[in-house]
Amino acid sequence: MKIKSTQNIEMEKNFSIPISRREFFKIAGLTTVGAILTNPVENSQKVEAANINSGEKIKYAGKNILVLYDVDVCVCGGGPSGTAAAISAARNGAKVVLIERGIALGGLAVLGCVYPFMDTHAPDSDTPYVAEIKDRLRKKGIEPFDGVTQQTWHNPEVLSLIYDEICEESGVNILYETVLVDALSANGKISACIVQTIAGLAAIKSKIFIDSTGDAYLSRNVGVPFERGYEKTGNNQPLSFRFEMGGIDIDRLYKYVMIELKEDWCKSKPPYFEIAEAMHRKQRYKLEDLMAQGVENGEISQEEAEYMQAYSIIGKSGVMSCNFPEIPVKFKSTDPVEYSKAVTYGRKMMRNMANYLVKHLPGFENAYISREATMLGARESWRIKGKYYMVEDDYHNQSRFPDAVCRTAWFIDAHGEKVSEKLPKGGFYEIPYRALITEQMSNLIVTGRCISASFILQASMRIQPTCMSIGEAAGIAAAYSLKNNIPVNVVEWDKIPAEKRSYISKR
Repeated sequence: MKIKSTQNIEMEKNFSIPISRREFFKIAGLTTVGAILTNPVENSQKVEAANINSGEKIKYAGKNILVLYDVDVCVCGGGPSGTAAAISAARNGAKVVLIERGIALGGLAVLGCVYPFMDTHAPDSDTPYVAEIKDRLRKKGIEPFDGVTQQTWHNPEVLSLIYDEICEESGVNILYETVLVDALSANGKISACIVQTIAGLAAIKSKIFIDSTGDAYLSRNVGVPFERGYEKTGNNQPLSFRFEMGGIDIDRLYKYVMIELKEDWCKSKPPYFEIAEAMHRKQRYKLEDLMAQGVENGEISQEEAEYMQAYSIIGKSGVMSCNFPEIPVKFKSTDPVEYSKAVTYGRKMMRNMANYLVKHLPGFENAYISREATMLGARESWRIKGKYYMVEDDYHNQSRFPDAVCRTAWFIDAHGEKVSEKLPKGGFYEIPYRALITEQMSNLIVTGRCISASFILQASMRIQPTCMSIGEAAGIAAAYSLKNNIPVNVVEWDKIPAEKRSYISKR
């Protein structure tokens, strides 16, 4: 069915919902108990999917809210996992809408300056979607492999373009600058999301919802049990505030670090080049002395010197992605006040560190901050408690599952708490579909870093390629659920025909 243009005059009239800042926060704080439907959402399956501008409205918190979309699958969050889920569901025949609070897909990989993609370290871990993203990067002139590090070196602007192109080809409807505010649910089923768009509040009705928010926001909103932080301390992993620096003489930097200092940690060479130091770890880095000197002379603080890492960006000559500062753990990623303070605090740390490198690190003499991330790097926040709860033993025991959706061997990388030994070469563990679904909601799938896992296990599975594979499987399961009239939390991944699955367990 062809979707009518959102520029339609009648829709503009229907969707002109004036709302003050005070009213918005008042509405956002309400529970869904008092939400009254003008047309019962429970009957939404009788309406053809992907309706837009139908004129249907629901009453929410005393307001008549336009139903902007009525679809098969609504994906909340356009990061690596959510984008994969939306594309995968659409390619398998579902009508899909993808909600993204920014103006680019890719989440931390694009908006958060988190690149390159870390490697899973697991053999044959690339599911079809992950392999396709790498192939599309290559076709646009971004060779993702340096032949040494196994990381996937990409370019954020090229990646966001690729995501737009695949969504357009697949028929995914994207809603940019759209924030999930609330959700309506009853009897173990979500019926609609309430979102804040550029035109005001709107509703999205869907048969299946996929929570790819990274923070389990949709899941928490509808009563799914959750955890946050380390079970022993309550701390989240520290946030990062990444940025890019331009004007770097990368050849000079390489000669200084690799030849003069004789650093042997990163074996790659320009244009693929990485520098790093992390104090108080087993690995000793040659740049640690430079950072310690800055602390000693008072130019930078100890917390600024603790962690520093930077990567060249393929396709951006003289530019590096800076994986620092690591914001102190006292700023929680799950506290809105502390998170906001972390932005200000992190920006000061960023400037201090950048200025110090310009003054003291050869190759940075003419460098400058060319871009700041538009979201903080949250390594961990909230996590659901689903049908299967993954724990550290699953990592060390290299667990296998009949309903596995992907595999990984990335080490336990819990900044501030535990950085574990790596699995033996060729070793890996699998992630079961049951960690993506809940007992409470029959039409909800959860993807990305907030799936059902302990703090320590999550520190291993949170890397972007693994999250992509989880999202890919979620989209396949959602489409299979629709075609076979099976609730997604009852779907058995291993019962889906092998040719339809993105991953088959290697037990």
